[in-house]
Amino acid sequence: MKNKRIPIILAAVTSALFLATSHARSWTSADGVKTFEGELKSYDPEKGVVGVTLANGRALNFTQDKLSAADIAFLKEQGKFPADQAASSTSVAALPDVLPDPDGKEADMSKPVQVFIMMGQSNMLGFGNPGPLKAVAAEKFPYLVDDGGSWNVRKDVRNVFFCMAQLKYNDWLTAENGNGGGKFGPEIGIGNYLGQAIKAPVLLLKSCVGNRALGWDLLPPSAVGTGKDGKSYQGTSQSGNRKVCEETKAKSGWYAGLQYDQDVGAAQQALKELATYYPGATKFEVAGFFWWQGNAEAGKGSIENYDKNLAFLFNDLKKDFNAPDAKFVCATLGEHDKNAPLSQKMYDFAESAEFKGKAAVFFTKPVANGGSSGSHYGGNPETYMSVGEGMGKAMVELLSK
Repeated sequence: MKNKRIPIILAAVTSALFLATSHARSWTSADGVKTFEGELKSYDPEKGVVGVTLANGRALNFTQDKLSAADIAFLKEQGKFPADQAASSTSVAALPDVLPDPDGKEADMSKPVQVFIMMGQSNMLGFGNPGPLKAVAAEKFPYLVDDGGSWNVRKDVRNVFFCMAQLKYNDWLTAENGNGGGKFGPEIGIGNYLGQAIKAPVLLLKSCVGNRALGWDLLPPSAVGTGKDGKSYQGTSQSGNRKVCEETKAKSGWYAGLQYDQDVGAAQQALKELATYYPGATKFEVAGFFWWQGNAEAGKGSIENYDKNLAFLFNDLKKDFNAPDAKFVCATLGEHDKNAPLSQKMYDFAESAEFKGKAAVFFTKPVANGGSSGSHYGGNPETYMSVGEGMGKAMVELLSK
């Protein structure tokens, strides 16, 4: 985010008046224009990350460069705060060898909802068939069903799905229906592993549609010259308030990054209405991003620059969701070996010095059955479950570091 722009944190905070608590203090933006009231919850001087809780209960994490020199001096006087705790409030427990059935209890709502944004194209959207899954669930995925063979429902993981900015599903996590159309994607495996490991409310917020390329439709805002045929992002929306540029769309019919604007904008708007999508919730943190995409890249994207565009994507998402400590997990296409060009670009991104320990790749081929990614693996439910489990485990490992 450029310094001349007012950070979403400060802009959002100053849009309303808040009553200060006895522990709150007044904070000022780096440019001296905006102020807000909030209680210091954490400060990591090594990372320069600040955690503040607003008077309305919303928890925010942001980098100290968004604040005035006086505020930064105050933070340095405090030192690491709390002394034994990093800025993120995501607490992660060790995973058992076999997931137990969910206990049916609601999450501890005194903790911020841990939000995970899910993006990509059609296989992230999901084409897994729950009917055949139920026949093998007791043996292969026993946590999905109870002793009587009925689907389990997690009351600590909310599953929300937007497609083309239209709400398709909003309910508790169950394999019976993952995307509102009677099918499911990787969210079932992901959500069960996150729900087991994270002792806080979990919200899976999926926003995607099929046949989209990272090097064109989903080109991130900071991408310059790395899209198809050297294209750069062509939208005009601002970080924290993404939306489709109707003027540009009217002129060209489509533009580089339009789907990014739409998908991210839908997720941002949902978080502004948090209690609608996680009943009773008043505060949240975006803890991670999941990405499963690539089938459309060869035709209308840029495999050559895929690693660069993943880097732009991750960094832009962290800015757009005010999530400097968030992690990123992507998955390869099921028919691709590790040395396939697209797969290698994913590994190049995740293993780079900038993202090592912050991003991971799940290798899909060993668990992919039913056909290729282009055929949606024939709707094979075990493929979607296994990919989801793998991505979920990878995220838990990253959050544990």
